[in-house]
Amino acid sequence: MAIVDITVIPLGTESPSISKYVAEMQHILKRFQEEQKIEYQLTPMNTIIEGELPILFDIIQTLHKTLFKKGVKRLSTNIRIDDRRDKETKMKNKLKSVYDKM
Repeated sequence: MAIVDITVIPLGTESPSISKYVAEMQHILKRFQEEQKIEYQLTPMNTIIEGELPILFDIIQTLHKTLFKKGVKRLSTNIRIDDRRDKETKMKNKLKSVYDKM
C-alpha cells in the first residue's frame, strides 16, 4: 500500500480558476474508490490517494488523459510517494500517530 500526494495544475486555461478541473479529477477518484481500489482525500492544495502503487500510476495517467480530452493543453503535476514496505500504512493511521503524540 502506498500513499501519493498529487497536485495537477492545468496551465494556459481561459481562467485562473481551476476548480472545474479539480472537480473532474475528484469524479474520477470517486469512481476508483467505489471500485474499492483506492481511498482518497481532497485538501485545499492537493489530493492524497492511498492504494497499490501500480493502480496509483494508472490513476495519474487517467487524470492526465481526461484533462487533455477536456481541452487542457498543458499540465504541471507534482507527485510525492510514500511507499513503505515494512508495515501497512494508511492515511488515517499516519494522522492518528501524530495526534496521539500531541
